[in-house]
Amino acid sequence: MAVLTVRNVPVEVHRALRLRAAMNGRSTEAEIRDILENVVNPKQRIRMGDALAELGRRSGLTSDDFAVSGQRWAPAEPFQFE
Repeated sequence: MAVLTVRNVPVEVHRALRLRAAMNGRSTEAEIRDILENVVNPKQRIRMGDALAELGRRSGLTSDDFAVSGQRWAPAEPFQFE
């Protein structure tokens, strides 16, 4: 396992980490490992499509806002460099 050293941690942050560790029944070091693990590898991944759909719902967008009546989408024609 790798070793990580963090310097210049503010006293208030260190105190809060110690308190949080005590509340969770583990050492400060174990608490920091748990925090890092949960931030880097969250238990529930955020899926981009779901996040965009939720953003659209919160903005009040509907399928009608994206509908283009009578048009079909086709790929763009490539540029000709001659």
